[in-house]
Amino acid sequence: MAKKEVAFIGAIDQGTTSTRFIIYDQDTKCIGSHQVEFTQFYPEAGWVEHNPLEILESVKICMAKAMDKATADGHNVDGLLKAVGLTNQRETTLIWSKSTGLPLYNAIVWMDVRTSAICRKLEKEFSGGRTHFVDTCGLPISTYFSALKILWLLENVDAVKQAVKTGDALFGTIDTWLIWNLTGGINGGLHVTDVSNASRTMLMNIKTLDWDKATLEALKISPGILPKIVSNSEVIGKIEKGWPITGIPIAGCLGDQHAAMVGQACRKGEAKSTYGTGAFILLNTGEEIVKSKHGLLTTLAYKLGPNAPTNYALEGSIAIAGAAVQWLRDSLGIIKSAKEIEELALKVESAGGVYFVPAFNGLFAPWWRDDARGVCIGITRFTNRSHIARAVLESMCFQVKDVLDSMHKDASQKDGKQKGGEFLLRVDGGATVNNLLMQIQADLLGSPVVRPADIETTALGAAYAAGLAIGVWKEGEIFASGGTSKTDTTFRPNLEESLRKKKLESWGKAVERTFDLADLSI
Repeated sequence: MAKKEVAFIGAIDQGTTSTRFIIYDQDTKCIGSHQVEFTQFYPEAGWVEHNPLEILESVKICMAKAMDKATADGHNVDGLLKAVGLTNQRETTLIWSKSTGLPLYNAIVWMDVRTSAICRKLEKEFSGGRTHFVDTCGLPISTYFSALKILWLLENVDAVKQAVKTGDALFGTIDTWLIWNLTGGINGGLHVTDVSNASRTMLMNIKTLDWDKATLEALKISPGILPKIVSNSEVIGKIEKGWPITGIPIAGCLGDQHAAMVGQACRKGEAKSTYGTGAFILLNTGEEIVKSKHGLLTTLAYKLGPNAPTNYALEGSIAIAGAAVQWLRDSLGIIKSAKEIEELALKVESAGGVYFVPAFNGLFAPWWRDDARGVCIGITRFTNRSHIARAVLESMCFQVKDVLDSMHKDASQKDGKQKGGEFLLRVDGGATVNNLLMQIQADLLGSPVVRPADIETTALGAAYAAGLAIGVWKEGEIFASGGTSKTDTTFRPNLEESLRKKKLESWGKAVERTFDLADLSI
């Protein structure tokens, strides 16, 4: 990056299980950060909730601690912090009171499947079935998206129904909730969202980038509860009193997977996969809206300014990736910490014929089966916990492989090719520190996997968007590297092609076994 007047950029990274605040210098070096985990609630099987007030508190703590760390290291963050960017878990849905500022119900998390019955009802009610709204929003009717969660709240929570009736209700995904509170809350807080988060609600027209009136009418959702839609990179408003940082502009906002695309500098034809609680593979299709015929979603990639061109993407969303490792740790006690899984899995050379499909809450792309449930098959007397651990790691990689196969079928050209015609998958997210996982991924893809030196590209993307809006960086500088550098680690496949094909066939059999299991008796 070109040297300019010294400036620091902050990034709020609000994920599914934790919140972080990171402060970057102009060379995108982290000068201070802090992370806080928060509680996930599981009121019933398939239900997942967060306490919105706990999320606010986690942001406050992370801001204060990161600022303290940077100041202790001699950085003048109070004087040189120029802007803050925000990135967040997508689709997670919240409705709160405009007058009190309090949530009217817990936040319903993106992976929650309580809306299955509503989905089935709508599929029967609308002429286009599951794909009725695809031409407008790019998304199928699914438990995944915010609109269905809004309908559940309207049907089941009296406080929400009453607040909507009286004009006191505000809807938002977590970005909207945070920005409203950061910019004043009940004292003039700004009710906004960005195009990437709005594109995941099912309510935004992906061509006009506005809320779609026909969809709102069809679903009977009041436009009065919806936030204003802005681009990913523009000055939205300033942080008000009551926060560790005040008077600083919020100048960037993106859903986490879109932020990772910016952080990875993904341009048209380039793909990235983020491995977190779930796994999310996005392929930038440029200014072209590509409709999927193979189970993928059409979505926004990013729009880096009010007048900037809109980049679109094909996305494959996987509900359970790193969450399966957490399950091994928290529910089964097979490991004591997430990092132990690599050591345990390395004790065996293969999964010993065991295949694990983590369809805990159904399956997302490319299957879209909310009737699926998790299975572990191929177990024999020979099977031990190392085989199970390895099968869990393989399950993430098999799912990513299935999504990438769908992407290649959908795209008109062989996407993501680098020089020499070789497909490279860029990866990021916490789980990518696991070298075995990355090697398994390369082996199952039959093509290289590239891991950047800084695997937390989600926060970096939010910082880039904010810095771009206030002139700290230019777009050409952000994308100049092409997302790769000498400090990247490349994992190359070394699995025999015949064995790779056999493993993929076996995985396909395992996936089929998960279907139509939602009504198993308790």
